[in-house]
Amino acid sequence: MVEIVGVRFKKAGKIYYFDPNGVDIEKYKNVIVETARGIEFGNVVIGNKQVDESEVIPPLKSVLRIATEEDIEKNKSNILEAADAISICEEKVKKHELEMKLVDCEYTFEKNKIIFYFTAEGRIDFRMLVRDLASVFKTRIELRQIGVRDEAKILNGIGICGRELCCASWKPTFDSVSIKQAKDQSLSLNPTKISGVCGRLMCCINYEHEVYKELLKNLPQINSKVITPDGKALVIKTNTLKQIAKVRLILDKNKLSEDVFEYDIKDIKPVKVKIKPKTKSKE
Repeated sequence: MVEIVGVRFKKAGKIYYFDPNGVDIEKYKNVIVETARGIEFGNVVIGNKQVDESEVIPPLKSVLRIATEEDIEKNKSNILEAADAISICEEKVKKHELEMKLVDCEYTFEKNKIIFYFTAEGRIDFRMLVRDLASVFKTRIELRQIGVRDEAKILNGIGICGRELCCASWKPTFDSVSIKQAKDQSLSLNPTKISGVCGRLMCCINYEHEVYKELLKNLPQINSKVITPDGKALVIKTNTLKQIAKVRLILDKNKLSEDVFEYDIKDIKPVKVKIKPKTKSKE
């Protein structure tokens, strides 16, 4: 077992494990930690905790200290300066006539690097832009291209449900969402109905999918034959949540009833198909 603390660097961002160095650190404390890109300011969202070694990616970097008032003020100053840096960078982008949209900007804690996040349709040759920005900010410049889902997470907004975007408010990672999941839930396949503000399939389609998968196991297939309390019938529609099948009864000469009947799936059984044994071919 390994003792860790979980640190987050952005709201709804990914949680990273750090070695607390024997210090008992309470949840929601600000800390200064050593990361792959240098010294960073973060917020503890998981206090001291023992986890299995398999959950830790070595080497486990350390918490350097609990943030002081000076550290907190320095972080606030970095955030304000980053906001000003976006305006400067936007002017430089226009000057170089680059087809890119700036989304966000951040300084590392020690201000030895400034990172600009942008979206673009394709690849951008921003070498001249980087040189221009380096001459202004006198520090290392990094331009990082992100996707539309990352853009939505950074900018935030209101979803079709009327609430703040999940990715920006609490969801740290993006899960894979497929059109099959929407079909399994009988959702409208109209793109405007099932797409989020990012233009991709809504993350919330994933939330109930496991429940739907279990419920669908009990339902008969459309156009399959079943045995009901009133006789054989053909399934024409199902309701996954209510666990109901709508059918037309099979009358004489395989005619279907005009009326549609509803049955709880507990009250119907599939028609067993008899499989004829294979006959040996005569040589």
